[in-house]
Amino acid sequence: MHERPLDGVRVLDLTNVLAGPYCTYHLALLGAEVVKVEVPGRGDLARRLGPDPELNAAGLGASFLAQNAGKKSVELDLKHSTGREHFTELVTHADVLVENYRAGVLARLGFPWERLRALNPALVYCAITGFGQSGPMSQAPAYDQIIQGLSGMMSITGTPETAPLRVGFPVADTVGGLSAALAITAALAGRRHDGRGRFLDVSMLEASLSAMGWAVSNYVVSGTEPQPMGDQNATAAPSGTFTAADGPLNIAANRQEQFETLCRLVGREDLISHPHYAGREARKQHRARLNEELNVALRARPAADWERILPAAGVPAARILTVAQAVAADQVAGRGFFTDLPYPPGTPGAATARTDGALRVSGSGVLHDGEALTPPSAPPVLGEHNDSLPELLARWREADRRHERPRAGSAQS
Repeated sequence: MHERPLDGVRVLDLTNVLAGPYCTYHLALLGAEVVKVEVPGRGDLARRLGPDPELNAAGLGASFLAQNAGKKSVELDLKHSTGREHFTELVTHADVLVENYRAGVLARLGFPWERLRALNPALVYCAITGFGQSGPMSQAPAYDQIIQGLSGMMSITGTPETAPLRVGFPVADTVGGLSAALAITAALAGRRHDGRGRFLDVSMLEASLSAMGWAVSNYVVSGTEPQPMGDQNATAAPSGTFTAADGPLNIAANRQEQFETLCRLVGREDLISHPHYAGREARKQHRARLNEELNVALRARPAADWERILPAAGVPAARILTVAQAVAADQVAGRGFFTDLPYPPGTPGAATARTDGALRVSGSGVLHDGEALTPPSAPPVLGEHNDSLPELLARWREADRRHERPRAGSAQS
């Protein structure tokens, strides 16, 4: 793919750890030039996070490597006058600024929205925080697990005996980052019509509530409070995890015809006309007994057999994989979801301990005109692009001159 949707878009990335870097990683995949502005000598906290102590010590923790490919890194101290001067020039010529400091931190460093907008009326400024820039919790620290708890997500994860449980990956951070990336691309599209920048105030808590879908909407619309149901689907039955001969199997026979097909294929046509299972609501009320009946029949074959037989007949079903199995799946490989890159310079043991010496990073899950968008370069070492900062600034200034974009002194209301 020669052109990407965000080619030519210049992004300043002041983010740390997950939600913010995940947002800007997707912007980089879409073609934006993303420049990480990192604290000198320390950088993104994720540089020291991951299961490999050697990588962490080198400032190349797995958490950092996973979502910073394709970006540049410059070290600037925004508490020092020289750092602020360089940052001022960068932000004057940037299209997007993303940060996930606690609310008000960037303003206290001398860069409130009013000043940023005066410097660059076309700037899209996105601030990602746990709770947003306003409200009684705006100054509270927030990590993914805190948001999961406050959103109600943990209260419906697990069974009545095990809830509340944390979802097994940082879903609130991920949803917050995706919401921010969507808002930024929308703001860039809107800017084409009016030339104005935007201030985007992203709340991870609110983004998580939005992503919870029916669990929230069923309550706010009908007053029905969701309960933890383990691996079962509250909206339909039989729908959840079942037991094949060699292990677990997911089946989602949510529609009447799917239920009937399932019963025929497992040799239990008698269940179709049974008064406890004939209709959708009846099946939900007698879910436990129905699941027992189906599990007895499903144990006749291994899960892989059912994964082949049921979907071919229109019944959604699949094995439950480990992360290692999912990563190795032919379906994922066939769409080019993962990209192999060289490790950053100086990565300890990259050519030996790390399998074939390649760093594998994920994509976005979206094909553009049939092609997966892949990062153009490895994640940067801390300050890798310090020496090229003058050239970068000169290039950004020249791009603004060519496009005649309004800058400092021409702020629009």
